[in-house]
Amino acid sequence: MKEHLSLNSEVESALLDGKPVVALESTVIAHGLPRPQNIETARRLEQIVRDEGAIPATIGVIDGKLSAGLGSDQIEMLANSDDIKKLSVRDLAIAVARKWNGATTVASTMWIAHRAGIKVFATGGIGGVHRGTLPDVSADLPQLAATPMIVVCSGAKIVLDLPATRGWLETHGVTVAGYQCDELPAFYSRSSGLPIDVRCDSPEDVVALFQNQRALDLQSALLVTVPVPSEDEVNSSVLERALNDALNETKRRAIGGRELTPFLLAEMSEKSGGATLTANIALLENNARVAAQIASAMSKAKLETRNSKR
Repeated sequence: MKEHLSLNSEVESALLDGKPVVALESTVIAHGLPRPQNIETARRLEQIVRDEGAIPATIGVIDGKLSAGLGSDQIEMLANSDDIKKLSVRDLAIAVARKWNGATTVASTMWIAHRAGIKVFATGGIGGVHRGTLPDVSADLPQLAATPMIVVCSGAKIVLDLPATRGWLETHGVTVAGYQCDELPAFYSRSSGLPIDVRCDSPEDVVALFQNQRALDLQSALLVTVPVPSEDEVNSSVLERALNDALNETKRRAIGGRELTPFLLAEMSEKSGGATLTANIALLENNARVAAQIASAMSKAKLETRNSKR
């Protein structure tokens, strides 16, 4: 694994010294946001993490190397190139063998971050169970069930079947925490009507919960769900209309597979007059901030534990 995993010097030093580190995905840069908002947001997310006292580790694949802590030139390349592969876990071995440049999804970002020793990951929305009669489950979900780390998000993307996604998480033992909220957020919306397992009101609450998961040797992630800031929430009527129009467009064009979710999100942005794009960027920034606060609290708790044993 060591020959295929590259950590930049800042991230490696932070991990060795027990400093807070936050993983960030790169699919949002290459495929999730339009230009130039993608590169602007990527830089802003890293700066937010730094402002909160943590080290950002944007994750991707560069020339077949699994990389934690991309440099500014590498992030710019992912943002501006038209030849960036979208990589889930199943694609990583191919990417290494073929020496691809690729952006990592939630699932593959978790896989790489966990093996790098990073415990906290911030993203926008996770994948989930897709709408429709055929079972179509994002690779993000089984990875959440198998990776012991904290994942900060705003719930599953609204284009998915949210009740089915919530049911899948419950069945497979993924604890869902609401961060300063009492129900599962729904990406662009602050509420979904779906339950959480526990409410956490501070970074310390999250860290305590995660520490007990580790003490019990539970292998699933702790999913920390953070509502989109209230001032950026999309009006429900606008959201419903944009979503229905986008879904109809996918049927007309017969779009499916890994292209479906990015297409739906882009269509919804256009049909909502940019409201969903504004909300997406706002929740990404907010989640990065919360994740950095959690990572900092975790680092502090580890230091206090170490000092108490001396």
